[in-house]
Amino acid sequence: MILRPRQEEMVDCSVQALHRHGNTLAVAPTGSGKTIMLSAVVGRTLTEPDMRACILAHRDELTAQNREKFGRVNPHIPTSVFNAREKSWDGQATFAMVQTLSREANLERMPRFDLLVVDEAHHVAADSYRRVIGRVRDNNPDAKVYGVTATPQRGDGRALREVFNNVADQITLGELIGAGHLVKPRTFVIDVGAQEQLKQVRRRVADFDMDEVAAVMNRAPINEAVVHHWRKHAGDRKTIVFCSTVAHAAAVCDTFLNAGIEAVLIHGELSTADRRERLAAYEQGDAQVVVNVAVLTEGYDYTPTACIVLLRPSSYKSTLIQMVGRGLRTVDPNEHPGVVKTDCIVLDFGTATLMHGSLEQDVDLGGKLDGDGSESDSTAPVKLCPECDAEVPIACRECPLCGFTFEKNSETSGLVDFVMTEIDLLGRSNFRWVDLFGRDDALMAAGFSAWAGVFFLDGRWYAVGHGKAPQLLAVGDRIVCLAAADDWLNNHESVDAAHKSRRWLNQPPTQRQLEFLPAECRANFGMTRYEASCRLSFEFNKHAIRTVVMAAGDRAMVTA
Repeated sequence: MILRPRQEEMVDCSVQALHRHGNTLAVAPTGSGKTIMLSAVVGRTLTEPDMRACILAHRDELTAQNREKFGRVNPHIPTSVFNAREKSWDGQATFAMVQTLSREANLERMPRFDLLVVDEAHHVAADSYRRVIGRVRDNNPDAKVYGVTATPQRGDGRALREVFNNVADQITLGELIGAGHLVKPRTFVIDVGAQEQLKQVRRRVADFDMDEVAAVMNRAPINEAVVHHWRKHAGDRKTIVFCSTVAHAAAVCDTFLNAGIEAVLIHGELSTADRRERLAAYEQGDAQVVVNVAVLTEGYDYTPTACIVLLRPSSYKSTLIQMVGRGLRTVDPNEHPGVVKTDCIVLDFGTATLMHGSLEQDVDLGGKLDGDGSESDSTAPVKLCPECDAEVPIACRECPLCGFTFEKNSETSGLVDFVMTEIDLLGRSNFRWVDLFGRDDALMAAGFSAWAGVFFLDGRWYAVGHGKAPQLLAVGDRIVCLAAADDWLNNHESVDAAHKSRRWLNQPPTQRQLEFLPAECRANFGMTRYEASCRLSFEFNKHAIRTVVMAAGDRAMVTA
C-alpha cells in the first residue's frame, strides 16, 4: 500500500524528530490514519534485523487493529502480542497491552527495545505508562519514544513534556475535512434559557460539576425543547446525545420516546451485555437516537451518525472534539448501503461551542495548569454578531444563533475555513487523474492492477474502484468521493505503479490502444498512453460502472 502525501509528510517529520531528539509526539485526529503512519515510522526506524520495537496500547481492540494494519504497511516485519491471553516477545515488533506489561513481573522479563511507540499518547502521564517507559529506557538508554494522539491536551491538565519535548507534526481536522476524509460539522448553538445558569456552574478537577449541570438542564420544558429543535434541524438523522448524569440521560431518553422517537439509553452502570444490546438496536435501525453519559465520548464509531446533541458543557476542548468527532467519519456504502452522509449537524444546547470556538487544538506539552497549580483560562476569543448582538467564537463565519454571515477574515482559522483551504487532492495524489470527457464529471486514475474513478449523476458524486470487479466506494460530495477513490488506489497499488513522472505515461498511445479507442479519441493527437489506458478502462467497464452507480442511486433513500 501507499501512504497519502500528507501521511508521508508526517512520517518523514516523525523519523527526523526521533533521530534528532530521541523522542517526539505526532498529533493527528480521527480519520487521519494514525495507525498507518505509526506503522510506517516503525518500519523506517527498524533499519537493522536485530532492532526491535514495542507498540503500546490501552485496549485489546486497539492492539488487534494496530497489528493488522501494521502487517499491511510492513509485511516483512514479524510481529507478536503481549497481553493477558498471549505473552510473546518473538516478533521484531511486539504489540503490548499497557495494563499487562506494566506489572513488575512482566517488566522484569521485557527484552531490550530500540523503539517504544505509544498509541493514544495522551495517556503517558499515567503511572502504568511511566513504568513501562522507564524500564525501556533503563534497558536501553538510547531507546527512542514515539507517541501519536488525536487529543494532546489532557482533561486533568497533566503535562506530557516529561516524555515528549517536541511535536514532530500536527494534522488538523480542517485538513482532513478539506481533503474529504471527514465530513464537515454544521453547528447550531440553541439557548433554551439555560446558558446564563450554566456559566455559573462550578468546575471540579476533571470537569464541570455534572450534578449542577443536571440541575440546570434536566427540566421537562428544556427536554421537550431539545426534542423540538432536534426534529427541526436533524429529525431524519442517526443521533448521539451527550448528557450530564444518568438521571438526566434517562429523562431525555424518555422525552424522545414519549414523542414517538425510538431511543436507547447508555451509561456506565449498565452491564456489557446490556450496553451491546442497546447499541445494536441503534446500529441495526431499531432506534434512531442513543442517549449516553460519558460512555461514547471516545472510541465509538458508527459512521451513519450524522447528528451530535450536546446537553452538557465541557471544561476541555479535547472532550468537545471527542464528542463531535463521533459524527464526522465518512460512510462506507458497502457497509451501509443507501446511506448518504455529507455533513454532521451539531446541536449545542449548552456553552461548549461558545467556550471553545474552533475544534482545532493548540499543542501544549507543558500541560494546562498555571504555575500556582490552578487551571489556565481556555476561553476562546469572541466577537459580537452585528445582527443579534450574540457573542460567538471569533472563527465563526456564520452566527450560530441568527444565521448572519460574516465577511471572510484572512486572520481567522480552523474548521470554518476548510472551503477556502481545500486541499487540491488531484494535484497531491500519488496518481495522475484524467478528466475522461473534458467536462469534469468523470475522472479516472489507474495503476498496474487496479483503477478508480469518480462520476457525477443526478446531482450526486459516486466513487467506484476496480480490483477484480467494480465496487462502490463512496456516495456524496465530490471531494469525499475523490478521497475514497484515491485511498482505494493507495491500498491496492505500489509506489512503482503510482509514480506520475514515469516516461511511458507521456508517450503516445500504442497501436493496440488506438484500435480499441472510440473514434473521437483517435482524433486526439495530444492523448498520452496513460490517458488512453484510463479511457479504455472506462470503455471496457462502463456498463458495470453504470450498474454500480444506478444501484447506489436507487438505494440512496437515507440521507444526511
